[in-house]
Amino acid sequence: MNRQDKYILESKTRLKYQFLRLKTGIYEVTHKKLYSIIAVTYILVALLIWVISRVNANTETADIFSLFNIVVFQLLYPLYAVAGFIVMLIMIGTPKGAKSINENLWRIGLTNHAAESPLLLRKYRQDNEFDITIMEFEPNGIPLSEWQDKQERIETALNVHIIKFEQGTSKRRILLYTVSGDEGLPKTVYWKEKYLSDEDFTLIFGYSMTGQVNINLAKIPHILLGGSTGSGKSVLLKLLIMQCIKKEADVFIADFKGGVDFLPEWHEMSYIITEENTLLEVLTELVNELENRKQVLRKYGCANIGEYNKVYANKMKRIVFACDEVAEVLDKTGLSKDAKELVTQIEGKLSIIARQGRAFGIHLILATQRPDANILTGQIRNNIDFRVCGRADNVLSQIILDNTEAADKIPKESQGLFITHDGVVFQGYLFDEKAVFVE
Repeated sequence: MNRQDKYILESKTRLKYQFLRLKTGIYEVTHKKLYSIIAVTYILVALLIWVISRVNANTETADIFSLFNIVVFQLLYPLYAVAGFIVMLIMIGTPKGAKSINENLWRIGLTNHAAESPLLLRKYRQDNEFDITIMEFEPNGIPLSEWQDKQERIETALNVHIIKFEQGTSKRRILLYTVSGDEGLPKTVYWKEKYLSDEDFTLIFGYSMTGQVNINLAKIPHILLGGSTGSGKSVLLKLLIMQCIKKEADVFIADFKGGVDFLPEWHEMSYIITEENTLLEVLTELVNELENRKQVLRKYGCANIGEYNKVYANKMKRIVFACDEVAEVLDKTGLSKDAKELVTQIEGKLSIIARQGRAFGIHLILATQRPDANILTGQIRNNIDFRVCGRADNVLSQIILDNTEAADKIPKESQGLFITHDGVVFQGYLFDEKAVFVE
């Protein structure tokens, strides 16, 4: 590109930018009360000045000053007023700090082939417990994938945490959901009874910068939790189990540490399993119940437990099987032939529930801290669609999330901080185990 072509391109770019600013200004004036008042005030003042000038012109004697008044106010003033209004719209359409943001993006190399950086069009707050700012950009041909690849550099350049990227109303708009780089999630967030969802069968995990993180087991039936020792994984598991109990599900908990991690209240509200043989018996009963429910739903022409419970008074309860360390249950290393056969049978029952449990209201919540890919078989793991991981090494993060984001984004010293399989970081709710079951 020669100098003249470059000059022409730069001129066109500047003109395009001013036009986009003008469009944004019009949008702000038509959607925000303050800017509407400013625009209306400008128009009224301009009209008042023009009317006064017309009155004065009609009363003045013919001289050089009256001629000047006629030329300036009667002929040129409307043009100046319109030009001033356009300039005001462009100013309104220029976000605070837009020039600095555009320059910082240019410095980190987020540019197109013509060395043009994205243009910030709007910057506005989203109503939320956290101060989330949405930045709307004209990307100048830079695809969303390139923004995502350079997320860390963008965050550093703009001093923000990027919660998510989103395509705007067209390919020519990209939205960044951000919070200040000086802010973040609180280290502790406490559970409140009002958080318990009325929806069948939604469980609440914790709080992210975009709001509560939740899952509806009626749609995504099983959960896999991961995290190293001290990550808060067991607390999060108990949070989910507690909600299942309060929603009147039948809850079974496998805990091969003798149930000592669960206070007496848990033993009263759920069935805690502490031995392998008992576990196989319970899982066998659950699979039999699954088959019974299959027959019932077929008989009454219902596709799932939700449809059945809406129509018939004899409602089916949801059943939740939880295990705090599934690796301890399924690890066959060093076992005798009989013990391995027992584990194989347990594994088979879990696989059936993982594959078929959703329609019949039987759910798995499995947790592990073991970075061993051989523990969870493909039939179990591949049928668990909602996965969460706390602080972990690359191996465990890869096993749980299919990526290393838990190792990359969860600080080693954090506790109760987790990330979902789709990249949402949240702080799990903390609750009082003794008080939470008190009516």
